[in-house]
Amino acid sequence: MAKKKSTPNITKLRQNSFMAEVLRIFTTNPTESYNFRQISSLLGISDKATKDLVKSMLFELKKVKAVNEVARGKFKLNEDLVESYGPKSTMITGKVDMKSTGKAYVISKDTEDDVFISANNTGTAFHGDTVQVRLFPQRKNKKLEGKIIKIIKRDRTQFVGVFKKSPKFAFVIPDGENMPVDFFIPLEDSMKAKDGEKVVVELTEWSDKGKNPVGKVVEILGMPGDNNVEMLSILVNNAFPVHFPKDVEKEAGKISKKISDSEIKKRRDFRNTLTFTIDPSDAKDFDDALSLQFLPNNEYEVGIHIADVSHYVHQNTIINDEAYDRGTSVYLVDRTIPMLPETLSNELCSLQPNKDRLCFSAVFVLDDEAKVKKEWFGKTIIHSDRRFDYEEAQAIIEGKQDEYSKVMLTLDRLAKKLREERYKKGSIDFGSEEVKFKLDENGKPIEVFFKESKDSNKLIEDFMLLANRKVAEYIERFKKGPQDDSKPFVYRIHDKPNESKLLQFSDFIGKMGYKLNLSNQKTISSSLNKLFTEINGKGEQNMIETIAVRTMAKAVYSTKNIGHYGLAFDYYTHFTSPIRRYPDLMVHRLLYSYLNDKKFTTDREALEEECIHCSEMERRATDAERDSIKLKQMEFMADHIGKTFTGIISGVSKWGLFVELDICKAEGLVRIEDMKDDFYYLDEENYQVVGHHYGKVYKLSDSINVVVKNIDLQKRQMDLAISEK
Repeated sequence: MAKKKSTPNITKLRQNSFMAEVLRIFTTNPTESYNFRQISSLLGISDKATKDLVKSMLFELKKVKAVNEVARGKFKLNEDLVESYGPKSTMITGKVDMKSTGKAYVISKDTEDDVFISANNTGTAFHGDTVQVRLFPQRKNKKLEGKIIKIIKRDRTQFVGVFKKSPKFAFVIPDGENMPVDFFIPLEDSMKAKDGEKVVVELTEWSDKGKNPVGKVVEILGMPGDNNVEMLSILVNNAFPVHFPKDVEKEAGKISKKISDSEIKKRRDFRNTLTFTIDPSDAKDFDDALSLQFLPNNEYEVGIHIADVSHYVHQNTIINDEAYDRGTSVYLVDRTIPMLPETLSNELCSLQPNKDRLCFSAVFVLDDEAKVKKEWFGKTIIHSDRRFDYEEAQAIIEGKQDEYSKVMLTLDRLAKKLREERYKKGSIDFGSEEVKFKLDENGKPIEVFFKESKDSNKLIEDFMLLANRKVAEYIERFKKGPQDDSKPFVYRIHDKPNESKLLQFSDFIGKMGYKLNLSNQKTISSSLNKLFTEINGKGEQNMIETIAVRTMAKAVYSTKNIGHYGLAFDYYTHFTSPIRRYPDLMVHRLLYSYLNDKKFTTDREALEEECIHCSEMERRATDAERDSIKLKQMEFMADHIGKTFTGIISGVSKWGLFVELDICKAEGLVRIEDMKDDFYYLDEENYQVVGHHYGKVYKLSDSINVVVKNIDLQKRQMDLAISEK
């Protein structure tokens, strides 16, 4: 049994007001050490007799373990005292963002800035854990610092790493940059894993005094470098299950594929209305379809038809519970990990062509300027006439003749009207290039290419935005007020950006010759859109777009509406992708209840908990997708070691230059210690490193030629050197 820490008894000491004043200096400056002369000076004491009294008090405080003597005659606050008696205002709760060096930042709602945690103050925390932090007094012009004193909730307890065996024990070296410690593995808990294999290790213990966490091997994945092993590693490291439980698959298989006549009678029938889907060429889960009817007086009925997942997946079932746990589908470079079993996601719910399918639809009558004249929401049945991929739809928009040309061009024109109006109101167009890979039969990348969002993509996006916005507005009209709990709802919210982060971003792009107008929301939005237009096609495009997204708050799900800043919508939700997003399924159930004057069975508080969970699973899915892209970028560059490439300086630090390669957007590091032609120092204010003797400058956004020196696939890191050519 672990020995309980003894907390200093200072009750009597605090009753002595003079002693309390001495103690207060330590409690308000817990990182500092003092001798009796320094304490006396801080208290304004100059006479010898009182100084001697202070000296004796320090030893009295030491005797009761309120302070520790850290050097001869120098004392520092006992940390246990701060944890037990420290001011409550110094305690905050947040999530750990761990770095490879062992230092961390804690992101908290309680503080405007992230809290820095030095490596010796992270305790037994892992990346992503929810922790309690004791803040240190903030010094002038210094970042906020603290110490992790309690693990409130582990983000996860299973990790992937490489097994290293010794005669009497073993270690697992975890994957990823945010795991600075190895796991100690007793041989009896190794599952007889072989040296060098990738394994899944489960945390069993990590005491406060233990240098390393202790774990046990629960699964052997295989040898590093194998594509399947690496993809499974990414899923486990982001806490996503690899397979569906057998009972869930079995239950999904029992669902009837037949649509009864009685069910059809309950629904609005669109089977004779021209309807089609537009999706990526490799998609199998078709969430949405569009229909179009030409009406008199230059009006159009546009149907936005969404797979009626709620008809098949009911609350309080094992299929629903599994979907909720996953929260979302995950799209890795070479595979999709669906939220629902494939029987549902790729077959029964998927809006495949030439098949009757049940939908939940948003139907609008639009005039020639894309203004909504009428709206209708309800259950439908459709029969998709044709499936387009984005490339086929784009070809028609660009002039290729097709039997669907009139329909496609009309929808494209209406979508552009919707988009134009959205931008007028302050919507931000976060453009970005998508890195794609051509893989061989073993999953190895043999080609890299970039996909840009074109009119066909934007056509679908704008009609989905219309449906999502109008569903949220429809619900809001029936509420008595924002706090009306009789009709709780799930919103997609996006907070305003932090002003200081915006200023930093403005300063950052200003060094590259670009400007932002930060006067108000509309000028911010319009100047951001202007910026994205100016950088389009330039080397710095990806870097600036990435940093712009990081500058903004993250969009999340919540029952408490604050609007969507990035889209400039007062009310917004997610309704259009229930096959791959659990919040959309929640919205379908809520909307159906309210359309039929039924009280939804889940209260607002429970819904908010579900929203928090879904936001977290969305973040994990995004991380997993990025991890898979980074892995393939590194695998691709591993075949080019020793070759020279052009890139752009995407970051500068005391470690060196970060360079993003044009060929695949992979980022690597030119270490400052390898820049031998001069002694270089960091000019942080101007985002550059400067040679001390010869004055050569390497500045952010400069184009540069580099040689690929080394690739570390496990850490997803690339070392570069400046090319002499």
